[in-house]
Amino acid sequence: MLERIERNTLEDRIFHLPEMRKFGDDAAVKQIFFDTPNTVGAITCAKPGQYLELHSHESADDIWFVLEGTADFYPNLTDYVEIKQGDVIFSKPGELHGMKNNSDENFVMLGIAGPTPIGFTTYKDKHNNIY
Repeated sequence: MLERIERNTLEDRIFHLPEMRKFGDDAAVKQIFFDTPNTVGAITCAKPGQYLELHSHESADDIWFVLEGTADFYPNLTDYVEIKQGDVIFSKPGELHGMKNNSDENFVMLGIAGPTPIGFTTYKDKHNNIY
């Protein structure tokens, strides 16, 4: 027979997203909530005007799940597209990706990447902007 256990006995396996939402005044807040030899998970919270710089991962897939709000997604140095709550964004190793919250509301996304180490390279556009 199965035995019911308390949630807190699995605090390294069960995460409650509303409790993980944290926003900074000066920059987007990215919190890594798990990191294993295979994958890493992070939640990113951005107020209007804040961003996650344009970057790529050498050997890792990166999957973003938009939980709240809208933002501009940058798939390269020259283009952008709006992403919104409910969207899933997939970037393969070496593919550029970044976002900026150009809306008037908060933006929250969950990201899962692997395998680890994921490597992290940032990029600048022709105006020397990192976003």
